[in-house]
Amino acid sequence: MLDRKIEPKIFSPVDFDYHLPDCNSIVFQNGINVHYFSDDLQPVMQLEMVFKAGLWYENQNGIAQATAGLLKSGTSKMTSFQINEMFEQYGASVKTVAGPDFASITISCLTKHLSKVLPVVADMLVDTQFPQHEIDIFIQNAKQRLSVQLLKSDFVANRKIDEFLFGIQHPYGKYSVIKNYEAINQQALSNHLKTYYSNNNCSIFIAGSFADSDIELINQHFGKTNWNNENTIVEPIFEAHSTVEKKHRINNDQKGVQGSIRIASHFPNKHHEDFYPMIVLNTILGGYFGSRLMSNIREDKGYTYGIHSYMYNQVNQSAYLITTEAGKDVCEAAIKEIYYEMDVLKNELVDAEELELVKNYLLGTILGDLDGAFQIMQRWKSLILNGFTKERFNKNIDLYKHITPEQLQALANKYYQQENFYELVVI
Repeated sequence: MLDRKIEPKIFSPVDFDYHLPDCNSIVFQNGINVHYFSDDLQPVMQLEMVFKAGLWYENQNGIAQATAGLLKSGTSKMTSFQINEMFEQYGASVKTVAGPDFASITISCLTKHLSKVLPVVADMLVDTQFPQHEIDIFIQNAKQRLSVQLLKSDFVANRKIDEFLFGIQHPYGKYSVIKNYEAINQQALSNHLKTYYSNNNCSIFIAGSFADSDIELINQHFGKTNWNNENTIVEPIFEAHSTVEKKHRINNDQKGVQGSIRIASHFPNKHHEDFYPMIVLNTILGGYFGSRLMSNIREDKGYTYGIHSYMYNQVNQSAYLITTEAGKDVCEAAIKEIYYEMDVLKNELVDAEELELVKNYLLGTILGDLDGAFQIMQRWKSLILNGFTKERFNKNIDLYKHITPEQLQALANKYYQQENFYELVVI
């Protein structure tokens, strides 16, 4: 029996053995790679279909996100209202999104209702009609949303810093304007759907409580035949065309009292040897609530409510970004403090106590991410879509446990050079 008079022993996350459970993988007849991880804790499941159909692949500005946004706009059998009503009837959530690299359809439902949901999603993939009245509503909403967002300094700053880093013609640097929304039409939407939402451009990730019969049901709907484009997707190649000028100040609102600060530099993607060690250094600088930037600029100086730094989580090219909002009269002072904290990391070794805290934070976060089938499959999805195996996960754990202050200082001197950073303030 548990003796409640005795304190439980406290373990450090550094002392844990981390194990990413294996997921199973099969290939359907038509070539779709299927990855799945099951548990029977709750009678629910999640199925995510991932396509290389994001901004990297679109040939018309805004068409990737518009296609994803209009996938439930109606088929030849069901209207948009009927589709959404049916999903709601069975308590299912069907989300369609498009990001920089990938587009996805995510189904979350009670396992017993999977047979009701799958036929509709299958029809959406091959038979979405993109009715004109639904397109008109989408365009009107997008234009109204953009007109409101353009008044916000943080929205403008996020758009402009990517443009400065990659160039306005680059998939990671471009952004939509009113005329892009007005150019959306049925033909462009249908072309993007038929070209990129196809079996030879699809990976499926399944998690939760399900049986072999459910896998076979998914196979019946998506794996038996070819659908949409049968040609191999050609991988586009883009080069970043950064602006020459690195310091930018934009007055977006004459009455604005707050400035949005963005400080960014190019950074190698996940396959570079420095990417994952940099996660540790980034956490120390601005990657969590106890970071140095937060302690200095929020707690000590009171310039901001929050400040964060992170690496872009993109497949083809990456970047390093520091972001915050501050009173317009203290923006320059806040920027000065950001570079000051970078210089400290370049010139002084991180002490053992702070490094231990950050290691515990990172490893503790991973422990939380391994709690449940959905979270475990998200870990696997990230590995698989970036071309990694389980060995990458194991190497990261070892790195987080054993990285030294000397290694972090070397990284700081390599990447925290002020002249390499683009600097933007939007008021």
